[in-house]
Amino acid sequence: MTSEARRAIALARRLVVKVGSSALTTTGDGLDITRLHALVDAIADRLGRQTQIVLVSSGAIGAGLAPLSLDARPRDLATQQAAASVGQLTLAHAYAESFGRYSRTVGQVLLTSDDVVRRAHYRNAERTFSRLLSLGAVPVVNENDTVATEEIRFGDNDRLAALVAHLIGADGLVLLSDVDALYDGDPRAGGTRKIAEIRSESDLDGLAVGMSSSGLGTGGMMSKVAAARTAAAAGIPVLIAAAAEAERALRDADVGTAFQQAGARLSARRFWLGYAAGSRGRLHLDDGAVAAVVRNRRSLLAAGVTGVDGDFQAGDVVDLVDAAQEVVARGVVAFDVTELPDLIGRSTHELPPDQRREVVHADDLVPLRGR
Repeated sequence: MTSEARRAIALARRLVVKVGSSALTTTGDGLDITRLHALVDAIADRLGRQTQIVLVSSGAIGAGLAPLSLDARPRDLATQQAAASVGQLTLAHAYAESFGRYSRTVGQVLLTSDDVVRRAHYRNAERTFSRLLSLGAVPVVNENDTVATEEIRFGDNDRLAALVAHLIGADGLVLLSDVDALYDGDPRAGGTRKIAEIRSESDLDGLAVGMSSSGLGTGGMMSKVAAARTAAAAGIPVLIAAAAEAERALRDADVGTAFQQAGARLSARRFWLGYAAGSRGRLHLDDGAVAAVVRNRRSLLAAGVTGVDGDFQAGDVVDLVDAAQEVVARGVVAFDVTELPDLIGRSTHELPPDQRREVVHADDLVPLRGR
């Protein structure tokens, strides 16, 4: 079972490995040290092959359940944050001791969405990872669940792993959970087919993506596929596999589902713009503008804009959407939202001289469809 994506992951000099809550914790007992040791064993083996690894680990909330005498993952935010506060220490200590068996030093990195959405924070995080890796440490990353809000509700560690993979210049991303691969339906229902390779977006057409079999995680397979698509679109090959097969996944990458990277790797700025930055509004485009922006990589002019939503200022990031409300690109807008209603649909020569500029310049625009 070889492919370009699998070979790239097997030979990668820098990897991001993400492991889900369901692969590390059990209901009632909390953190499963045996499973954690097995994961660390596999990572240590790959580290021994001169590969740098950043580990994105869920499991803080699950690890905090048993110490707080909680029988199940709490539903209310305050209790989730309390569990994360206790569990994060437990998880970090467990990783430090487990990697210590191989004389490996662990560095904990807690991130919130701001750390990848705000450009200045993004650069700071990039420098931190670079220095940790140069010093031979293994960065262990988690969302800062103790103070996070949306992140806890939506279980975004898969997306976080994709963002970190590009941020550190990783050669591959491995997503580990309690599901061994992507299937063409819910594998629990039977009669489904395992999908070994995703070579393009069209390979995902018509697939019914199921959820994790555990009640401890919140991401599920849908989250993993979204993260894999983000990383692959930015030039990073991805492997989705079972945590129980971590050794094979990290050694030969001959298990699970591999996502082929699409084209050249995006620059750090364009990746941040397309996938990490927060959007402050939407520009609605006609069919001609969609073709110009997506297919021809042209700037967006006022003549192609049909409507505006949001509350943004010149210099903010906005989504560009087509007639079906699909986001086809993102970019840095050159006008305030209050200026655009008088400009949309008008040719450049019809505009006042001080407003004869692109609404979104091609240099500040990233197509999200057709890559």
